[in-house]
Amino acid sequence: MQYDWTARWALYSPDKTALKEFETGRTLSYGQLNRLGNRLARHLQSVYGVKKGDRVAVLAENCLEYVVLFAAAQKLGFILVPLNYRLAVPELDYLLRNAEPRLAIAEAKYQAAIEAAPAYAATPHHWTMEAFAAFADPGLASRDDADFPAVELDDEHPVFLLYTSGTTGFPKGAYYTHGMLFWNSINTAMSLIVNSESRTLNVMPPFHTGGWNVLLTPFLHHGGYTCLFKKFDPPAVLRALAEEQCTIFMGVPTMLKMLADEPAFAQSDLRSLLYLIVGGEPMPVPLIEKWHGKGVSVRQGYGMTEVGPNLTSLHHNDAVRKKGSIGRPNFYVQIRIVDESGRELPPNEPGELLLRGPMVTPGYWRNPAATAAAFSGEWFRTGDLVRSDEEGYLYVVDRLKNMYISGGENVYPAEIERVLLGHSAVAEAAVVPVPDERWGEAGLVFVVLKPGQTAGEADILAFCREKLAKFKVPREVRFLDALPKNDAGKINRLALKQEC
Repeated sequence: MQYDWTARWALYSPDKTALKEFETGRTLSYGQLNRLGNRLARHLQSVYGVKKGDRVAVLAENCLEYVVLFAAAQKLGFILVPLNYRLAVPELDYLLRNAEPRLAIAEAKYQAAIEAAPAYAATPHHWTMEAFAAFADPGLASRDDADFPAVELDDEHPVFLLYTSGTTGFPKGAYYTHGMLFWNSINTAMSLIVNSESRTLNVMPPFHTGGWNVLLTPFLHHGGYTCLFKKFDPPAVLRALAEEQCTIFMGVPTMLKMLADEPAFAQSDLRSLLYLIVGGEPMPVPLIEKWHGKGVSVRQGYGMTEVGPNLTSLHHNDAVRKKGSIGRPNFYVQIRIVDESGRELPPNEPGELLLRGPMVTPGYWRNPAATAAAFSGEWFRTGDLVRSDEEGYLYVVDRLKNMYISGGENVYPAEIERVLLGHSAVAEAAVVPVPDERWGEAGLVFVVLKPGQTAGEADILAFCREKLAKFKVPREVRFLDALPKNDAGKINRLALKQEC
């Protein structure tokens, strides 16, 4: 099968704007994106010898050229390997050694870091993003770039190699296939309103599945419009949501709170904005209500690098009634909730979430052991503990690996953290297990207080004793100015454990 989406949209709507780069104002129409994709595919093939299955590693921020690379990957069948520009040199070196790209492309500001990685010298070909950008100038496209014979691709042929965050052990490269890309787009469009009139801003980084597959690739599939941001800038994003007449926007709760806290929020014209797509963690009800007060619906969901990522959706009409829920599975997503023996559990009993469907990864790059461990038969093991209610709405209880056992009882940090966020002085909280002579393990909670608020350890523990069973009450409280976060905006629990 051919997955050359840009060629189709260049035929249907060649002059329609596909992309805009916010910082520069540069744009590409679908016709230009297709011609540049053709030009690049031909150049990579003839000059660098890139062929189907080869890896092309990229160390750069969001830009038009990154999406041109994606268009070329759909035509030529090479595998894009987005590298995290926040990594240290040894971490970059590991990814390059593991992926073994034929070509590495780096932005000038990150050139020194990638050159310091020993594996970079072993990469056959190098190209700077700036030289690539000059090559991909729309004004240079010629008649020869009007067409490129796209290769035939199996559904399970990878388009991305997406490395997990690596909070434990070495990062794993998850295959993200053309089939996953297609079915994720279909699931997204069947859950939301996504079509050729849809408009969005993309503020998520390109080394994260959210930067590509929550909205950008579904929009490219459906002929929509995306404005790319290199970084999240709350005043600029709030202004652009109105000026670009966006219909959908994806962000994590921290981002959405920062937008709602902007002085200009009350006066912002957000009438075009149909939905906020929220992921990463539950959105507090007061924040939901603040956005609902602006006439903007909130759609919470759940996803992961290896599957989807658009797997569940909570309808905005249920955002308050089913607070804390990640919704119900999207159309082509099958789920099971099982205990340790694989027995399917009834409503309100927490167990591991298993997933099946055409949006599931075939596995991990050169890591058969991790691939085998990730599956139970045909079902992908998420490692997330969830429960369903009587109506089939899902709730994440915690990560399986975050659970600890205190006095023979299972303790889920997320449950304690949700309780603590109900304290009037608490802005953020995170619980990690620590050894305990009497109980085996106990909880240590890290707390960030709201500006101008005060609370001591005794206050926090007393609040927990009022709301939680005794075995769930943390043993100790430590106060921080901010919780460490990973690149996806989630709490970095490994960093917290190192503080213990």
